[in-house]
Formats: sequence, structure tokens, C-alpha cells
Amino acid sequence: MTSRDEVMEPLLTLDEVADYLRVTPCTVRWLRQEGKFAPAVKVGRRLAWERSAVQAWVQGQREGRGA
Repeated sequence: MTSRDEVMEPLLTLDEVADYLRVTPCTVRWLRQEGKFAPAVKVGRRLAWERSAVQAWVQGQREGRGA
């Protein structure tokens, strides 16, 4: 249960995520199906993403990390 003070961030649609990443929606779908993308929130039959989850995923994709 959420508290009254907790504010939910707006969710991004598939097209908004694709625009943010400068890729096609097909690429976002592929990354998701391969299990290589930020977790989505299911809203009815549609998927949406929290901006913070997408930004965290982008940070994890930086070259030169680890290995």
C-alpha cells in the first residue's frame, strides 16, 4: 500500500521509450522479449515503463563497466 506522500512518477509508453532511446519501438520490444531491458509495468493489455527504470537501464549499458 502506498502512503499519501508517495508520488508515482508518470509512466512512459512504448513509443515514448523508443523516442527517448532514439531507437524503433521494434527494438524496445526485442530487448524486452530477450530479457535485456528494464522491467515494464502492465497496464491492461499495454506495457509502460517508469522513467527511472529506463534511466537505470541506460546507466547499466555504459561501455567500460566491469569485465
